[in-house]
Amino acid sequence: MIERNVQINSSFEPKEAAMLVQTASRFKSSISLIHEEKTANAKSIMGIISLNLQGGQTVKIEANGDDDREAISVMEQFLAAAKPA
Repeated sequence: MIERNVQINSSFEPKEAAMLVQTASRFKSSISLIHEEKTANAKSIMGIISLNLQGGQTVKIEANGDDDREAISVMEQFLAAAKPA
């Protein structure tokens, strides 16, 4: 398992959450986002929305599986590069 903390750049409204889920779904690895004691499957739109992610917050990404290194890298880039609404 690989873990990485990343500061997100913007809030995740449904459109951004859907894009994040699509990105995570490209990987075989299980991917989770952890924020303030809550954990969500990065491949679940409802899970991502339930985290209520806001710009400036830090979230932990965990990936476990055959392509976990690539998954962590891509997810980190996605979260850090998301543009403010």
